Amino acid sequence: MCGIIGLVGRRGQHINQLLYDALTVLQHRGQDAAGMMTENNGKYHLRKSNGLVKDVFHKRHMRNLLGSVGIGHVRYPTAGSSSAAEAQPFYVNYPFGISLAHNGNLTNAEEIRHLLTAKHRRHVNTTSDSELLLNLLAMELHTRSPNVQIDGASHVDINSIFDAVGAVHEQITGGYACVSLISGYGVLAFRDPNGIRPLIFGSRVVEGEKEWIVASESVAIHALGFEVERDVAPGEAVFITSSGQLFSRQCAKEILHSPCIFEHVYFARPDSIIDGISVYQARLNQGERLAQRILEAMPDHDIDAVIPVPDSGRYAALQMANTLDVEYREGFVKNRYIGRTFIMPGQTMRRESVRRKLNAIPREFAGKNVLLVDDSIVRGTTSAQIVEMAREVGANKVYFASAAPPVRYPNVYGIDMPAVTEFIANDKTIDEIGDVIGADRLFYQSLDDLIEVTSLNGDQEWDTSCFSGEYVTGDVSQSYLDGLEAARNDAAKIASSSPEETIELHNDI
Repeated sequence: MCGIIGLVGRRGQHINQLLYDALTVLQHRGQDAAGMMTENNGKYHLRKSNGLVKDVFHKRHMRNLLGSVGIGHVRYPTAGSSSAAEAQPFYVNYPFGISLAHNGNLTNAEEIRHLLTAKHRRHVNTTSDSELLLNLLAMELHTRSPNVQIDGASHVDINSIFDAVGAVHEQITGGYACVSLISGYGVLAFRDPNGIRPLIFGSRVVEGEKEWIVASESVAIHALGFEVERDVAPGEAVFITSSGQLFSRQCAKEILHSPCIFEHVYFARPDSIIDGISVYQARLNQGERLAQRILEAMPDHDIDAVIPVPDSGRYAALQMANTLDVEYREGFVKNRYIGRTFIMPGQTMRRESVRRKLNAIPREFAGKNVLLVDDSIVRGTTSAQIVEMAREVGANKVYFASAAPPVRYPNVYGIDMPAVTEFIANDKTIDEIGDVIGADRLFYQSLDDLIEVTSLNGDQEWDTSCFSGEYVTGDVSQSYLDGLEAARNDAAKIASSSPEETIELHNDI
């Protein structure tokens, strides 16, 4: 999962600080690497490297990132690689000079790689499918606008740009949301025909001039003082010229709006609205419904307190406490400077990280029957450690609830879940999973309930592949899943952690 941002500001005003602020707001979507590309007087300026936004961009970098248009990216790797060379945005100098940042994953990446390298003789320098997307877009733009000249008097050939996006849609499959900076033209944004990955845009008027923003989540738009216009529709492309004109067109022949439901379970910030659905409200609803199911199973329950696993389990836990009519208590203090454990390679590393990440407050557990609530259970390493911590500080009984159904299948559209064989739910019943994590009783949300309570706009199709094994793009074969298994297992991730990660990239190109 990654976060992307595109900005078109007023002419003569530098947007580097706005890009920086937006990336910090989207930092939850990726802590592995960050990058920013701006254009000023026909020259691109790039800074990207491994690390958090605050660590990648220093004053000396910000001074070089000049210009009134630009794009940015925060990344975590979707197949375990943390090479600094794969930080985004990527750049090609022909045609025009194009850079691109991408959130998602292409399921036919190897086919596209072969097409670009064997047939079209394009050089691809990394294993990133984002570089493939960029080269394919550049190739299609060249094919459709070979005679367009970039100079001060040229007009933007909007139809050629949208036709190129349409051609890209026809050739790639998977989940993707992209922002692209086309030198001399402006910022292009487009979303996959299923709308799996989120993308939204907004605007504001400053001193009589309109400025535009495109982002992965609405929270970045509001945080920068912009107003949301609307979501980018599945298959749609939006183009904003450097002078602030906006154009849009549906570029996909077939669309089936099926956004990723895991955004509403875990990934998106609760203060975001995605496709018209409040993430916060969806998580409250998930907690309420799960509590109702617990009451059905345990009408005379002995739960003394509901305690969330920080942070994304908090909102479901709040509503669960209300519905169960028991106390809501904060029982864990989180160290916010430890990375997400479910993407860390190596079981030992994850186990040690959980202990450094959370600390229990003994008085909230001693002698109590507690219900611990998390957004989901993936490997189960964190869940088992948390149950153990609760018992160590005196909990009498420890029940555990997951606001999401059992995760049994890989996510192939941009979320770095582990290999299937490393899922705790792999080949286990719910009771068996409960035994493994050491809970007195384990409760899961059902998939039907999750879909119903998250669909705040009425009937809504969803990508629920990590729960159901049904892939909306229809092209995910067993051989593809086998390859993903090999790339995502712990041994592969540890092997991919190499000295290459420390490469320092150029500040400018």
